[in-house]
Amino acid sequence: MNFSKFIKNKKTLIVVASVALVAVVLGIHTIVSANILSADSSQELTSTSNINPRYKEISERGSEALTQDTSGMAENTVTSSTPETKASTAGTTAGTTAGTTAATRATAGTTTQPRATNALQDIPFATAAAGNADYSVQWDLGYLIAIDNPDVSYACAKVTLTDEDRNLAERICMGEFGTGGFIGAALIAQCVKDAMCFEGYTSVADVISGNHYDGSVDIAPNEECRQAVRYIFDENHDAVQHRVLYMYNPYLVQSSFHESQNFILSYAGVRFFDRWG
Repeated sequence: MNFSKFIKNKKTLIVVASVALVAVVLGIHTIVSANILSADSSQELTSTSNINPRYKEISERGSEALTQDTSGMAENTVTSSTPETKASTAGTTAGTTAGTTAATRATAGTTTQPRATNALQDIPFATAAAGNADYSVQWDLGYLIAIDNPDVSYACAKVTLTDEDRNLAERICMGEFGTGGFIGAALIAQCVKDAMCFEGYTSVADVISGNHYDGSVDIAPNEECRQAVRYIFDENHDAVQHRVLYMYNPYLVQSSFHESQNFILSYAGVRFFDRWG
């Protein structure tokens, strides 16, 4: 009875204390989450200074441009022929040899693997090689993101997609990196095209299976994914001047396999790799 009276008398105090406790717990959770998501952000997010200043113009070329770009293409074929020379709007630049034989591979990257500070994983992050690359040269060649470790010998054959492969390419771009906008989708599309050029895959389905892409293909692609596939496949451009084959998001999974490969760049937290050699 005395306990009941105590509870009634202290009811307001108990409510206030409970609310304060909940507020403290939520505050701690928010701070911890913010620290986790911002950990090593300088390494995980591509600087906007690396992005082609014309990328919006490039991405917004509509269905009319797509029709013009594909009007003369053969139907129902997927090819991995001899790489074609990239056209540069800036003319020939000293030291730039895009369009040379793709078999000549640079091993840009690093063997240095500093410890990751990201609290969501406990594996070392690979880092890209430092350099003094001219970003404007890469942008003029049509690359969407300039990197410090470009492979100037990089050139991928033009791959012509069947209707089935086009649909699947757009869907895997959506499933793997649909939140990455046009640039994120273009990076995924380049991974698919590079796999077909350099690893002998003859269909997008084979790339997805062989390289273990696990993004859903059940979601209808957005316009940015369709535009990215057009840019990468139909116009035979690339997102970066380097072969890329693998990708993963360290905030979602751990992967010592990926970090053992040749790290090329990170965009919006997703890390992209070539294989060594």
